[in-house]
Amino acid sequence: MNARARLACVAGIMACLCPACAMAQAAADDTGPQPGDLHIDIEKYLRQARNDLSPKTGTSAYTVDQQTIDSLPEGEDTPLDKVMLQMPGVAEDSAASGLLHIRGEHANVQYRLNGILLPEGILGLGDVLDSHIIQSATLLDGVLPAQYGWKTAGVMDIDTKTGFENGGNASVMVGSNGTLEESGSYAGSGDNFNYFLSASHLSSDLGIENTTGSANAIHDHTEQNKEFGYVDYIINPMQRLQISAGSALSYFQIPNNPGQTPQFPTINGIPAPNSAGLNERQFESNQFISAAWQGGVDGFEMQLAPYIRNSETHFRPDLIGDLAYNGIASDVQYNDFVMGLQNDNSWRINSQHTLRAGFMVQNDNVQSNATSWTLLDPADDTISPPIVDDHSKTGQLYGLYLQDEWKLTDKLTMNYGARFDDMEQYVSANQLSPRIGFVYKPTDTTTLHWGYARTFTPPPIELISSADIAGFSGTTGEPLVTESSAVKPERANSYDIGATQKLGNHWVIGNDAYYKQVDDLLDEGQFGAALILTPFNYERGYIYGDETTVTYTGEKLKAYGNFAVSRAMGTNVISGQFNFAPDELAYIQNHYVHLDHDQTYTMSAGATYDVLNNTTVGLDAHGGSGLRDGFANTGHLPFYGTVDASIEQRLDLIPHDQTAIRFSVINLFDTPYELRNGSGIGVGAPQWGERRGFFVTVAQRF
Repeated sequence: MNARARLACVAGIMACLCPACAMAQAAADDTGPQPGDLHIDIEKYLRQARNDLSPKTGTSAYTVDQQTIDSLPEGEDTPLDKVMLQMPGVAEDSAASGLLHIRGEHANVQYRLNGILLPEGILGLGDVLDSHIIQSATLLDGVLPAQYGWKTAGVMDIDTKTGFENGGNASVMVGSNGTLEESGSYAGSGDNFNYFLSASHLSSDLGIENTTGSANAIHDHTEQNKEFGYVDYIINPMQRLQISAGSALSYFQIPNNPGQTPQFPTINGIPAPNSAGLNERQFESNQFISAAWQGGVDGFEMQLAPYIRNSETHFRPDLIGDLAYNGIASDVQYNDFVMGLQNDNSWRINSQHTLRAGFMVQNDNVQSNATSWTLLDPADDTISPPIVDDHSKTGQLYGLYLQDEWKLTDKLTMNYGARFDDMEQYVSANQLSPRIGFVYKPTDTTTLHWGYARTFTPPPIELISSADIAGFSGTTGEPLVTESSAVKPERANSYDIGATQKLGNHWVIGNDAYYKQVDDLLDEGQFGAALILTPFNYERGYIYGDETTVTYTGEKLKAYGNFAVSRAMGTNVISGQFNFAPDELAYIQNHYVHLDHDQTYTMSAGATYDVLNNTTVGLDAHGGSGLRDGFANTGHLPFYGTVDASIEQRLDLIPHDQTAIRFSVINLFDTPYELRNGSGIGVGAPQWGERRGFFVTVAQRF
């Protein structure tokens, strides 16, 4: 049956696919579809067709939906990185170090909105995406099919809310640390279109992790605004146009660490300020927009999607304070403007073979403006003239893939193919990367998968600085190592094997093991006062691990648990060497060392229970064996664990609308836990997890 006939069957109208005709027939036939039904069926078909463009053969996929997010202790006010902590193999980190890590990698995570790539911006402190916009979010990791390139540790594929049900939601959350978060959304639809709009504002005195274990941070206020809009227009039953756009503006004070001893007691004759009174700040701005045309006929589906993203980060130092404590103060501003085009095609040749092909092109224009001040001599407190290091760079990424999904039997499917990637940035490089994955379903309740992928990961051009080392010669900003080789793309061989088993009607258990052998392993670190990361390469590395996940879904009780073990190692730093101390650099040259984000054990668990029809209680917990610290990452921080709790009461105060009141406690047992202690490779300052906080949320649906 061809695509038009399938859609006609879904709508229940074989004679005519015109929506206007369908509505007319529905009005005359009580048993036919009602007004709006055809529109919904067409949209569901087109969404499924879009999903068919992106097979998941051989991957591990973990999905959370809107209901799951709403059941978290903070509900839809939960930041996206905390939503991802529910997923296996995801380890928590500080905002300054990248927020979280998947399967032992620093970043290397690709985000997609409604199937379209959201290009990576300058890594900052605030999430660009708001959990209020999520209909469902799926983390794909393991061996990814050939259409996924460039960032391959995981793909966070987010389906946004689209607006089938007319109406909206408004909520206010207030609580500890001066927190006030206001959010609102509205969705609607017409005969041929849907739209969804969302906006939120957050004000808090805990913007970044505290530098001490105390309950209150010093100089840590944040203001964050996020907006998102989605609209799609169904051109006809086989075509639609969709547009997604968003903006995030964030201001952060950089928290202070009291009681520090200055390296230089006076600056230009001015006594060093108390370390508790410094005034470092950071501003971030991110905007994106994508448009996608999707269409198909007779087994062929196509999507063409241009996208744009602008990202800016500006760090402002405390001039006297940074000079007194660090010997250098830098005003750093990065801007990255990205334009790209994504194309995906799917052709169902017959019942055994589905051929997929596509391409991606992306152009980055990066502006880096840094003005630094140092002391002219360690024995002299005179401030140097400004050292200006401004540069711009334009770079391109190209990707092309071809793959075939072959149903070898009713139980066994193979997806094989390859992609070719080329980068023209600070270095030029390319690679042909074969991929192959198998899925075997011996029974309706058992699924096995295995895969291999060659991967090619370009370095983040938006974070690479020209680093004019010569300008700091003879000052307190002069590095002890003067070598600075160019950052290279990472090349790796990845293997993955796993199984999922359903047990009865309620339980699902899964296990997945992986191994990655890496050349020119990419990592990132914070090597200056600015909370902007710098990429570098290890010559060789390896990452391996195992993940177990269990879920239970009952009528009233829903629960999950994850346990992961991993190891991530690298040796011999071959780029950005000037960021390292000579003894540390020499040690790494001859030893495999843990990556700074390597955490041996990572755990998460949670449960919700419907006590009454309109009352739900929930618990959520996560923990780990500690990230790395010390000389060359030879130590690790202590084990940590924290539990969050909530109770929600839903009330029918207004006819046909629902009011929800939620009381939540973050870090229920007020456990102090340290994510970073300021030591280790590329770790700038200590960061502690949030202490106990109390929050009340009132949400009104209308």
